[in-house]
Amino acid sequence: MSKPSYTLTFDDAVQIHLLIWDGELQSRIAAKYDVNGGRISEVNTGKRHPGSAKVAAEIYRHRRSAA
Repeated sequence: MSKPSYTLTFDDAVQIHLLIWDGELQSRIAAKYDVNGGRISEVNTGKRHPGSAKVAAEIYRHRRSAA
């Protein structure tokens, strides 16, 4: 029996938003976190870890203004 895939945390979801906005493919993000691609889609649409996009947006803005 195989072990279950990883369970995404809120912090993971924030990082996933940042990766998507940086142009990373959802399939590659899913492989990186060892989860089904549907979980990445749920994060991206806000169904999983609501509020993570808002936190990611703040980080993204800060990152861009520091550059």
